[in-house]
Amino acid sequence: MTVRLLAASSPGEIRIAAVEGERLLDYALWRPGAPDGVGDLHRGRIESVLPALGGAFVTLCSGSGFLPLRDNERHLGDGDPVLVRIVRSAQGGKGPRLRLSNDHDPGIVGAPALLAPGPDPLVRLAAAHPDASITSDDPAAVAGLAPGLRQRIARSAAALPAAVEEQVEDLSSATIALPGGMRASIHPTPALVAIDLDGGGTSAGRQDKQVAQFAANRQAIGPLLHQLRLRNLSGAILVDLAGLAARKRAALRPEIEAALASDPLQPRLLGFTALGLAEILRPRIHPPLHELLAGPHAAALAALRAADRIAAAPPHRLPGLVVGLEVGMALERDRPARDALARRAGQPISIRIDPSLPVLAWSLDHG
Repeated sequence: MTVRLLAASSPGEIRIAAVEGERLLDYALWRPGAPDGVGDLHRGRIESVLPALGGAFVTLCSGSGFLPLRDNERHLGDGDPVLVRIVRSAQGGKGPRLRLSNDHDPGIVGAPALLAPGPDPLVRLAAAHPDASITSDDPAAVAGLAPGLRQRIARSAAALPAAVEEQVEDLSSATIALPGGMRASIHPTPALVAIDLDGGGTSAGRQDKQVAQFAANRQAIGPLLHQLRLRNLSGAILVDLAGLAARKRAALRPEIEAALASDPLQPRLLGFTALGLAEILRPRIHPPLHELLAGPHAAALAALRAADRIAAAPPHRLPGLVVGLEVGMALERDRPARDALARRAGQPISIRIDPSLPVLAWSLDHG
């Protein structure tokens, strides 16, 4: 079945779904005004070498990042200019991870600067699915793409089909409904992601309880681990399978490894802990979806979406926004999002910061 890439736009954000039929294969959020930076080439300057950490902090034009130093790179010292690429985005309260770049730059001496941006999510997914058709409900939102990719994009009146929209909405929930009556609960922490499987009524009937639970876990493993990819859950991941004795859980190793094999990041099953928890390691590169859906920037984009919906309906009047301090600061930083709304509505939006509001609050001002 043919894979399609569907790009659904709102001011400051493009939701990109790779689908086969109505099954969600891949998903990404593209925020042009706040890219995650992965793949960016920077001219930076070492601000401090920390031998105890095995690396150095590097000043970039947008902040700082951490550069691990190998033995042959230990000659670098404080103040040295360097060319670096971002290989892991800022996430989990930590700044971006860097590596030294071999790109030639005759202007390496100079102020920190972004020399070349990395690929955006649509480019990445188009490369992962080179034969996929691409449709967008707002081609102007993706007008800055390379000509070769831009020519692949067709206009679509609808954003996402209802069945795909439902799957996308489910990604914001901490609970997942799985085959066989199973449910999973996802609990991200700063150190790891804990996933608890609940068998519910899977042991009902005449089957032996362990036989029924084993079959239910095996049926749920593929859809559950596919959620790691859709939600971009990364780092250390512990999965507590449902209702099985610890000695029985290792028998599911082939199913777990087979489900992980289709993930392009090639996560690994490291084994089972003494308590029987499946221990998975998935590389951290882009920020997880739950981080993108929380915080001031997410609230700011939600406010712009609400204003956009009002302006799109008769009598097509764009309301103003009254926002808390952090939402206002996020809107100030994301000029492309404000410009996108102005293009769609035909006029710029009025934004007023109200210090008396909670910092993440916002409301529409109909004047």
